[in-house]
Amino acid sequence: MKAAIIVFPGSNCDRDVAVALEASLGRRPLMVWHRDTTLPDLDLIVVPGGFSYGDYLRCGAMAAQSPVMREVKARAEKGVRVLGICNGFQILTETGLLPGALMRNRDLRFICRDVWLKVETERSDFTNRYAAGQVVRMPIAHAEGNFFADDATLAAIEDQGQVAFRYCGADGSVDDASNPNGARNNIAGVFNPGRTVLGLMPHPERLAEDLLGGSDGKTMFESLVEALS
Repeated sequence: MKAAIIVFPGSNCDRDVAVALEASLGRRPLMVWHRDTTLPDLDLIVVPGGFSYGDYLRCGAMAAQSPVMREVKARAEKGVRVLGICNGFQILTETGLLPGALMRNRDLRFICRDVWLKVETERSDFTNRYAAGQVVRMPIAHAEGNFFADDATLAAIEDQGQVAFRYCGADGSVDDASNPNGARNNIAGVFNPGRTVLGLMPHPERLAEDLLGGSDGKTMFESLVEALS
């Protein structure tokens, strides 16, 4: 599997993702600067978390116009797998590769803590080593993680099985009490219709080995390696 991580001014999780990917893949992924206009042959592109361009204007809006994103979008349209984490998720919605938008958290505060997630499907290259209905733990760290889509878009997301993860309680209950940011339908991560692009607000790379306190995030990287190698 050939993987690359896109690096923007303000990215702060690019190295974390590189370490997590390398642990599962056995070799370090390529680090690609946002001003690059070409990409080599790849199986996976990761758009990492952080504060691209300082989150000025609107989270992900400026990064979405970076030269490399034109090539990322072209590759995604050809079926190359793309994973966007936190700010990366915001960037992917700004490019139109994923539906919806990420808005300010409902309490207007930055949230940094572990959350419980319900896995909605194992039928994707990103989740094939999870089980549908499984409850996992991952950290969040965001001020704009409130997933929003209008009613028609939300209905399409649900009807087409595009929800990847939902915020839930430790027992798997999906309710407002387990929703940290006000996201519609407790949505923490979504696919594109073909399930070749995934965006999620939680950080799998931050809980990818036992020394970090857990390895639920590692399963995502192992899923990708298994599917794409």
